Amino acid sequence: MKFKSSIAITILLVLIVSSCKQHQEARRPISHSSGAFMKKSIIRNKKLVASEEDLIKEVIKNNPQVTYLSSAKGYWYSYDTKNTLDTLTPKKGDVAYFDYEIKDLHGNVIYSDLELRPQTYYVDKQEIMMGLRDAIKLMHKTEKVNFLFPSHMGYGYHGDDKKIGTNQPLIVTVTLNDFKPEASAKKKTVEKTVIAPNTATPSVKKTINEITIKPTVTPKKPTTNQPKDTLK
Repeated sequence: MKFKSSIAITILLVLIVSSCKQHQEARRPISHSSGAFMKKSIIRNKKLVASEEDLIKEVIKNNPQVTYLSSAKGYWYSYDTKNTLDTLTPKKGDVAYFDYEIKDLHGNVIYSDLELRPQTYYVDKQEIMMGLRDAIKLMHKTEKVNFLFPSHMGYGYHGDDKKIGTNQPLIVTVTLNDFKPEASAKKKTVEKTVIAPNTATPSVKKTINEITIKPTVTPKKPTTNQPKDTLK
């Protein structure tokens, strides 16, 4: 019996070890597959970026009269209006006030500045288009700049689910109207909400005049139980 029990235990151990090996070997193809997928994804993204950069360079080539500058972040830009007097640019902790317009690389307007309305942006504290996040920090007050963004600096693979498509490079024209420290901007907002003490006076006077110019009727002699007319 002891001999049979030892054989049974040995067989059980062999089955367990064999099962573990099979599970370990089954994981290998998954990790290999995952690594291969990542490599293919990286190669595909590099090709996409290169093809978009070629399209942007074609735009630059077709506009030889315009001087374009390249950014370390991977986009290009040119000035419509340049401020050479100021040295300060927006930084984290500032509030930037700007207008912008979005076009495709053929110059067709996708969103006009009227559609997008004036923008108030708390620098590096709000989620906005990646390209704009960096570009605004390059600008001085009153400057108007055209930015050529590849899709990864714009709306990427998904677009904006409205007018901007998948992997679409963009021309974004930005006008930086002003910027100031956040504390100063908040103080100005509070001041706007305060009503001056005498602002209500004209309307109150008008109401009183309207009451006093109403024709009056000579009241009959009041009785002792009737309240006197307070309007004369």
